[in-house]
Amino acid sequence: MDHRELSVLMAGLLVTSLVTGIVAADPPRPGTEENGLTENESATLWSRDSDSYISQEEYRQRYGEDRSAVHQVANGTDVTFKRPPATAATWTRNDFEDLDAGGPDTSVHPPHADLEDGVFIEDAHATIFAVQPSTRGHLESGETPLYIAPNGTMRGFVDYRVRVPNGSSSGNTTIEWSLTEHEIEEVRLKKDGETIATQDGSHTPALDYQIEEDWSANLTLEAEISARLKKTTRFDQGNRTDVNVTYQTESRNVSDAIDVEIYDLSAYPYYAEYPNGDAGVAIFQSRPWQGYTLTEDGDARVRGVWRFYTARNTNWDTLVRSNRTDSATVESDAIPVYVHAYPSRIGPRAEPVRDGPELIKTWGTDRPSPVGTIGENINIDIVNQSYTTTYGVAVRAETVDREALHVAGIVRGVNASIVEPDGGSERQLRRSNLTVEVLEQNQSQATLRIELRDNQTGAPITLDDSRQYPIGGTTRNGYITVADQRVETNESGVAIVTIDEPGIYTARYHPGSWLGHNPAYVSDSATARWHPLGTIEGWFALIFEVGWQLLPFFVMFYAGKRLLRMLGPEDIFQQNP
Repeated sequence: MDHRELSVLMAGLLVTSLVTGIVAADPPRPGTEENGLTENESATLWSRDSDSYISQEEYRQRYGEDRSAVHQVANGTDVTFKRPPATAATWTRNDFEDLDAGGPDTSVHPPHADLEDGVFIEDAHATIFAVQPSTRGHLESGETPLYIAPNGTMRGFVDYRVRVPNGSSSGNTTIEWSLTEHEIEEVRLKKDGETIATQDGSHTPALDYQIEEDWSANLTLEAEISARLKKTTRFDQGNRTDVNVTYQTESRNVSDAIDVEIYDLSAYPYYAEYPNGDAGVAIFQSRPWQGYTLTEDGDARVRGVWRFYTARNTNWDTLVRSNRTDSATVESDAIPVYVHAYPSRIGPRAEPVRDGPELIKTWGTDRPSPVGTIGENINIDIVNQSYTTTYGVAVRAETVDREALHVAGIVRGVNASIVEPDGGSERQLRRSNLTVEVLEQNQSQATLRIELRDNQTGAPITLDDSRQYPIGGTTRNGYITVADQRVETNESGVAIVTIDEPGIYTARYHPGSWLGHNPAYVSDSATARWHPLGTIEGWFALIFEVGWQLLPFFVMFYAGKRLLRMLGPEDIFQQNP
């Protein structure tokens, strides 16, 4: 979060503090736990907190200390990021160490755990704590996939308790039970049923994985638990006691599964050089991605519609401690935090904003707003209407360093491999030559002939109104506007337009994007003037029209002149002394 964004958040803090939501359990206060984060970093984690803002003075009175500016902002609203932050994984990794099992008589588990009971092993579970690096994507209602890095770590929690039967006595027979050993024998991570990682038994396993060339998968955390009990039977024979010792063992396999998307990016770049020397670059990727940099120093960059926030998994807010006779809910000491990606109202942007690259095209899939997947206690700038996923973004810039092109994904640490498209990356971008002339005209209308050609080769440029997917295709999109009309040229590069109002007419060529054409063209314009007086027929028509309009004046003039001649001047003075 940069200083400008912090200022905006501070300005809106009082307004945000008036918005109430569902009150959630309070997360740890920033700076109170050693989890590898500074106070500012940990303050940004809790986007599902209640955002019940308190003033600096009240905070000082309550806790006896001051808080940072970021902590103050996070107390009243939620902090978002341009890039997926590392804070979620850092917190989760460190907080995971605070997760403790309950011992042989007590099982500790989150409320959502899938518990299994056997003869002796009870309240057994293996529950996924977190898979990271990862990002939960909010695409639309009902579609919130968890994207995970191809190389990462799954952390889980395994626990159980052992029920030791009560002893009994009947006649001369006494039975006693005791627990001799119990353990988690092995923990396994499976992908679609195939084991990809194993670890010796542990209540808090952390399994590193590597998944290649997969689009999606079902990951299963599986643990094998065993217990061995000793059964001692004593037979009282009066003068002696016979003892019979037997052992009973039990094994239980417990598991938890999660569906994930393997986030392995391959980006397809397309380049063009404008006639004035500017560079054009477009990147296409078939999954949500963050953006790309154009120069080695990273100052010139472009990003798509996605922004990020971090929030805890509320399933782990509390833990249940169960024993043979009772169970109790306690506050959890370990809370996993995830990165979330959402479509922002800010939309795609190129940076620097004023003198940086020019954003010329975005494309993707149109989706309805995912606002219903966010939750009522999260205050972010999510789109509240349909949006475009920006799977592709194209820019025009003064300089593009192709060797330094860096494409970043929405999962922290995952950058795209640059892949050469099958048809090549280069797109020719040429000047066009548009001409317009008055082909025919009369006093009521004129016919304009518009011609569009390649300025380099002189070949005609044919246009049609077909619509193709942005990159690729054989038809040429684009059109020409003139006299409030949109026209296309024929195979000869010519369009004919009829006009019926005098004036100066400018024809302008609006070329289709260079993303879908090779060669592609830049815009051009041309002007023609038409007026009826530009023809002999027009002059005759003008003379006739003016004469017709002046005819009554000529008649009156002629009649007046004849009257003066008939009466004479002396008659007029006699009648008007």
